[in-house]
Amino acid sequence: MIKGTLHHIEIYVNDLKATKSFWSWFLTRLQYKLYQDWETGFSFILGDTYIVFVQTEEKYRDNQYHRCYPGLNHIAFHVPERKDIDELTNEIREKGMTILYEDKHPHAGGKTYYALYFEDPNRIKVELVASQ
Repeated sequence: MIKGTLHHIEIYVNDLKATKSFWSWFLTRLQYKLYQDWETGFSFILGDTYIVFVQTEEKYRDNQYHRCYPGLNHIAFHVPERKDIDELTNEIREKGMTILYEDKHPHAGGKTYYALYFEDPNRIKVELVASQ
């Protein structure tokens, strides 16, 4: 049986500058390190897995991303403890970002599922899940 782990994810974005500002802050908080940086993209790495963001070419920018269309719905990350969710929730609010499912936060995924849901500047849903 072949065992495969995630190598990398590559996401094309409409606004590389806004994307870089957000994801640099967020991924650094999750202990990712800047891995690559070039004129039309950048990536962050943690262990053997990295996440790449690339500026979409002008000719392809007409079609806006929406997580309910076919394709990537969201990207989810583990954090060790519930207090990490609480801390990052406060930071997201301080940055003026919208928390998704606010009326059910932090149990939007169910009573035993402690998580934070929000969107990046490209409207990609981001999820943080507490392991404990």
